[in-house]
Amino acid sequence: MKVTWIYTGSDGRSHLAGLDIPMHAVPIGTASDAIPGGRVLFRASPEGINDFHVAPMRQFVVHLTGVTEVECGDGSKAHFTAGDILLADDTTGEGHVTRGIGGPRSSMQIGVPADFDVARWKV
Repeated sequence: MKVTWIYTGSDGRSHLAGLDIPMHAVPIGTASDAIPGGRVLFRASPEGINDFHVAPMRQFVVHLTGVTEVECGDGSKAHFTAGDILLADDTTGEGHVTRGIGGPRSSMQIGVPADFDVARWKV
């Protein structure tokens, strides 16, 4: 399963990378191994810009409605729509900018423990 990872590099700026969560066969379809999780939060955001900020905690962001553009300090950008998953892991440094494009948007945010290693999923 494809996930976009936003993380803080050694330069203190946020960067984007692709992750591919391994899946294995289960009785109906495929599934990943269990990923430890924490709090779950549903969020509705208006159209507009949220200037440079860091993620409040390490979290998966599952986009439910609307279009969100994420811009990193290195100049890279990505767009997210319903069903797209982002691992927001840039909890230090310069952070990133988010823009709601064309209207409000909503998401589900799922906390991930700080010590959970996702580097093995890097594409």
